Amino acid sequence: MNYRHGYHAGNFADVFKHAVLARVLTLMAAKEAPYRAIDTHAGAGRYALDSQQALATGEFNDGIRRLLENLPRGEAFELLKPYLGAVEKYAPAYPGSPLLMQALARPRDALVFCELHPEEYARLEKAVGRDRRAKCMALDSWTALKSLLPPKERRGVILIDPPYEDPAEFRRAADGIEEAMRRFATGVYLLWYPVKNRHDTDAAIRRIQRAAQKPCLRLELEVAKPVADGPLTATGLLVLNPPWKLKEECAVMLPALQHALGATQRGAVRIGETG
Repeated sequence: MNYRHGYHAGNFADVFKHAVLARVLTLMAAKEAPYRAIDTHAGAGRYALDSQQALATGEFNDGIRRLLENLPRGEAFELLKPYLGAVEKYAPAYPGSPLLMQALARPRDALVFCELHPEEYARLEKAVGRDRRAKCMALDSWTALKSLLPPKERRGVILIDPPYEDPAEFRRAADGIEEAMRRFATGVYLLWYPVKNRHDTDAAIRRIQRAAQKPCLRLELEVAKPVADGPLTATGLLVLNPPWKLKEECAVMLPALQHALGATQRGAVRIGETG
């Protein structure tokens, strides 16, 4: 309840997460049938990068600002266009996942944004506005996975983006995904996670993969070597039921992102299947 994403909005982890999410939504839209996108940890939706919170950390300077100053070229740039278009649409603020989903969803698609923190929820409702496709819910994220699945559209993208302030968050993620897969086994799930200790992260991902009971696409990006007690420098997404072509697209997009963000680690993009 104490986590406020405003301090971290637009940082390198947001750029990574939202660029991949934009590709998933774009690939989902390649089929005519509608889909439902669910954000279990929606936050405030829109973040002013000149706010006291954002300026207190300045993390966006090494994230979205650095990317915009060092845009990739060629195929990587084309793959980033959906994400960059959403960023431009809401500039000078930075769009969180809900606004990114709004920007890329079609009129026939449906959106659900869950946020439990009262102040963040109020900001979320204001940011989302009167969009008939979207519903904001003051609902616990793990409860949401039980009550909102399966969607009536039978096609869905579920973003699970916990703050990981509690050491038990990985365990809750494994339990939540196991329950969600029982209800909606064909959904596309994206679980964001930080990488602070490689050994512990690998063990947690194996636990989640066992809960999912199917192969997953694991994507990671480092801008510097992770240090357990240091700032966040590596992040990942575990994608269950990844859309066709996502792995190939990320093999082009993520190395270009890493370079644009000024990463100090060579070969620190991880793209592979688990399970």
